[in-house]
Amino acid sequence: MRNTKAFKDAVAQTLIELARLGVTVRPGSVADIIEANMREVAARLGIQERSTWRYFDAAGLAESIAQHHKDFEASSESAGVGVAPMPPVDNPELALVLAGVPDSLVQSGGDLYAVIINVAVSAWMAGHIHGEDGCAGCEGSRGPSGHDWNDRMKQITAMSPDIAKWFDRDRWTAALHDSGFSVERR
Repeated sequence: MRNTKAFKDAVAQTLIELARLGVTVRPGSVADIIEANMREVAARLGIQERSTWRYFDAAGLAESIAQHHKDFEASSESAGVGVAPMPPVDNPELALVLAGVPDSLVQSGGDLYAVIINVAVSAWMAGHIHGEDGCAGCEGSRGPSGHDWNDRMKQITAMSPDIAKWFDRDRWTAALHDSGFSVERR
């Protein structure tokens, strides 16, 4: 089904309608939804899949997807779900994670997957360390700084007093370019 012109047109039309509604959805997700819907229509009506395209409505599907997206955001927002627990903008540990990206690109030879894994693990560990104050299983597991998160931030800042420079987008981008890498969309 996915290799047919009708399917590709249906995905393209639906993405156009979603853009018109101001909703961004990954094309693969739209394709999965269309494929599932068309197979369901074929099964319910007892017809071949290629005959289901006369029932396809890109605008209607886009409106349905947009409404689900809106409902999900509203329910998540009221429940506090989907809102990242962001550290303060000037957080020294976040600056270390940001500073590590250009170096990680060089060390990995430009392997973006390896860089993302490194950033994710660093952020995960930083989040755990921040939350250690309430973690009974972490007693005695850290070095001389113990469980004092504020002391940890002071130590990072003392080791690298200009750590805040990594929050300047232009300086970070310059460091990325100095590494010989850049991000481009194709």
